[in-house]
Amino acid sequence: MSEKPKKKLSLFHLTWPIFIEFLLYILMGNADTIMLSQYSDNSVAAVGISNQIQNFIILMFGIVVTGTTILVAQNLGANDKKTAFEIGRTSISLNIVIGLGLSLVLYICAPYALKWMKTPPELMSEAKTYLQIISGFLFIQALIMTVSGIIRSHGYTKQTMYSTLTMNIINVIGNYLFIFGPFGIPVLGVTGVAISTVISRSIGLTILFIFLITKVKQPISFRHLFYFPKEHVRKLIKIGVPSAGEGLFYNTQQLTITAFIALLGTMFITTRVYVFNLMFLILLFSLAIGQGTQIIVGHRIGAGENEKAYKQVIHSLKIGMFISLMIATAFYFLAKPLLSIFTDNAEIISLGTSLLLMTIILEPGRALNLVINNSLRAAGDVKFPVYMGALFMWGVSVPTAYILGIHFGYGLYGIWIGYILDEWIRGLAMLWRWRSRAWEKMALVKTKKQADT
Repeated sequence: MSEKPKKKLSLFHLTWPIFIEFLLYILMGNADTIMLSQYSDNSVAAVGISNQIQNFIILMFGIVVTGTTILVAQNLGANDKKTAFEIGRTSISLNIVIGLGLSLVLYICAPYALKWMKTPPELMSEAKTYLQIISGFLFIQALIMTVSGIIRSHGYTKQTMYSTLTMNIINVIGNYLFIFGPFGIPVLGVTGVAISTVISRSIGLTILFIFLITKVKQPISFRHLFYFPKEHVRKLIKIGVPSAGEGLFYNTQQLTITAFIALLGTMFITTRVYVFNLMFLILLFSLAIGQGTQIIVGHRIGAGENEKAYKQVIHSLKIGMFISLMIATAFYFLAKPLLSIFTDNAEIISLGTSLLLMTIILEPGRALNLVINNSLRAAGDVKFPVYMGALFMWGVSVPTAYILGIHFGYGLYGIWIGYILDEWIRGLAMLWRWRSRAWEKMALVKTKKQADT
């Protein structure tokens, strides 16, 4: 029994399914865009605007999910399955309530939210239809995120990948049926895409619950489902709120810098979009390694194995930074064919190639941040990453982007320098924090040894 969990908690076995799962989520969004583009450009725009609103709401669900993954992992490491199961049940109950509440609010407020987003009149009808259908069932996504987090914390990352793969397949089939109308099926356009998304999410959630009950052995009792132990809720919020705050700082930073780029002109906005699409593929590796490391560190901290946790992070860091460097370098040498997938504009390709060269410096710094950020949170040190995010995103990245990119006229080059400085300075601050071992005093659970003393 003891060897099996160790095998599951190796970095490679945890990380590759997480990477595939993240990639599948991207492909799911791209499938909607590509298939809808064959139906109507306006429909693509309507769904794009609606998804921005939806994604902001989904960020709220992450408050509970982040706390869940860390607390479940630490309690499992401490060999306290009972508490781990209680936290899992509490988090499911919390996100059912939060999800249903936000679903109702967004359904009612969809027209007002779209007006606030300055949605063009010609897109309003389709955007409203799509957003109301999706928002009415948004609680399903809240549960998908929660149950996935619980399953991953137990080391079963393949199972969440299988669920996401199934959702992708069903979503593509549904899109095809409702957009192109084979076999006499009515063509529903945006409405069909929304229905397909809801159906695929519902089936994905069903699969996750089956894994949760049969593989994880998580007891699900309707009698205790809406019981909220104060201590569990307090810890979930204590971890989740700062983590959500960091995401909010990042999103507002990106919105502000995008506004700066808009001052430069449409060509620069387009270049940024294409280069970011490529950079996100590099980022996926760092995200997956960061998440895999978080699970291992949570278990190690819970077991009181601080030295193993410390060494694991340094090991993961080397792997993450090396892979990021290699892939970023490969993307630079393949820049022209990769950018040609999106455009034949020579100016965009030339500028994008130069930015991908700068990305070779940027991405290892981002890997440094992601791995240690996740590890500090897994150890219970949740506030330091938030403070560093606020300080360097808004104290370094945004001012540098404006001063170099706009004031001195270096354009996207100046903005990329801001990104590089932010990631590397913040990453080195994170590394200092990890090496200081301040996190050793912040474990959220006690081992049996600690409890007895």
